[in-house]
Amino acid sequence: MRVFLDANILFSAAKSDGAIRALVRLLVERGHECWVDAYVVAEARRNLQTKGPHALHVLDALLPHLSLAAAVPVVTGPVDELSWLPEKDRPVLAAAIRLRCDALVTGDRTHFGAGYGRSFGGVTVCSPRSLAERLFA
Repeated sequence: MRVFLDANILFSAAKSDGAIRALVRLLVERGHECWVDAYVVAEARRNLQTKGPHALHVLDALLPHLSLAAAVPVVTGPVDELSWLPEKDRPVLAAAIRLRCDALVTGDRTHFGAGYGRSFGGVTVCSPRSLAERLFA
């Protein structure tokens, strides 16, 4: 399965040796393609610099195990399948769609929660728990 990791997943996996890091480790170990782009990496790095700079080396160690794509500007029309998202979050789902991922995993309930369990452009938006249940239960 091709899975796009949101910045908050990268942040959590780097900052704490907990459930999110274990989920990412399982995805990689079991051969799932874990994708990120420069946009989410930059956001995760920026947040770690202010909230947990000691974890930047963990992020740097994690990145070689992921597939990295360039960030691409999002062009949206008046009504499209990204319009339900705040503008700053649209590049995340757009990248997952562009990279033909099966799932976008994000812990951002505030902005992505309304999309949990729904598919957009072939990408199902998942919480970390729902993705883990789907793949490993």
